[in-house]
Amino acid sequence: MDPSKIREKIGRFRILVIGRANAGKTTILQRVCNTRENPQIYNSAGKKVDPTVLMASTERGEHDIENEMVFRNNPGFVFHDSRGFEAGGESEFDRMKAFIASRSKETKLKDQLHAIWYCIPMDEAHRSFTEGEIKFFSHCDTGSIAVMVLFTKFDALYDVAYAQLKSMGKSMEEAEELAPKHAEESFAMGSQLKFLYHSKDIRRPPKRHICLPSKLFIVENPYMMTVDPSDMDKDDADCGPLIECTAGTMDNEVLQQLFVSTQQTNLELCMKYAVER
Repeated sequence: MDPSKIREKIGRFRILVIGRANAGKTTILQRVCNTRENPQIYNSAGKKVDPTVLMASTERGEHDIENEMVFRNNPGFVFHDSRGFEAGGESEFDRMKAFIASRSKETKLKDQLHAIWYCIPMDEAHRSFTEGEIKFFSHCDTGSIAVMVLFTKFDALYDVAYAQLKSMGKSMEEAEELAPKHAEESFAMGSQLKFLYHSKDIRRPPKRHICLPSKLFIVENPYMMTVDPSDMDKDDADCGPLIECTAGTMDNEVLQQLFVSTQQTNLELCMKYAVER
């Protein structure tokens, strides 16, 4: 089917973003939509929400996962936000599960949930998975929805890698240059990914994961795409690997075409999928 006809029929690509307030979620969404503006928020009835009212409810601990976040620069994406379960506790987890179940029962593809990005910040050295994260990947039935883990703030591990390289006899210059690659390799072989994909405690692992400091190059790994050092906050930060990795998680060709044609930051990917079709 022609991408323009897909967009006309389905409309927008819908993503649930899960993660704590400091996980870098908004920055990632801004880069995907190629903007630095904050999103506009709409409630489930399609009515625009006053930011001051939204801020007041957030400060009271209230949070509505049904709210839709849309960036004017690319209204083809609609995002839903779920806080980390450490903050929301049992009730937040139950709301998230109910939201996923409700969207899965929608008869129209445009109203269904098309992808889930679970953001886990890595700015705590050697952090293990929290109880909330284990609970999600063990007890939350996401059905056929494409689920990815985004390890954000991955450059926090570079200092550890730098210290390891120095202890191995590398000079300061060599250690600084090799630290990103060493961090990636150590993480790929580490206990966290083994637990995520192979532990008996994780009954529903994600399809893939990606490590996001920012400036990108692809690491050939069946599960993993990695980002080289830079900063997602920079104007020239490229989120191409995130886009490509997300497209690769989708079994539904129609949704895959919708996602690829909606994103505006990776034209090479559009050409690639057009040629493959």
